[in-house]
Amino acid sequence: MRHIAILLPALMLAACGTSEAPLRPLTQEQSAALRPADARLAELYDNSCRACHTVKDSLAPLTGDRTLWDARWAQGEEALLAAVLQGKQAMPAGGQCFTCTPDDYRALIRFMAGRNK
Repeated sequence: MRHIAILLPALMLAACGTSEAPLRPLTQEQSAALRPADARLAELYDNSCRACHTVKDSLAPLTGDRTLWDARWAQGEEALLAAVLQGKQAMPAGGQCFTCTPDDYRALIRFMAGRNK
């Protein structure tokens, strides 16, 4: 019983230190500095997604900006994939990536949404 009395406050304090810092919007410059680690994916990103997803005025969610992506991510990866394949608002079908496979799109979505960890 004594161990529980000591352990419980320690666990409560440990839980307090695990909360994530609040999300903050990225600047265009911060977004533009991000690049997929995989060279092939980086080339696909540079040739299709980057032009809009690093420019605020395009109205596309900035790459890596979780304040813009989290609500979209909550819809599910398949819904995001469907939006890319069909096109959405100013984004043409396929996002101008003529060589992307569905797996490429999924990886690009995860990267842009800040979920590639």
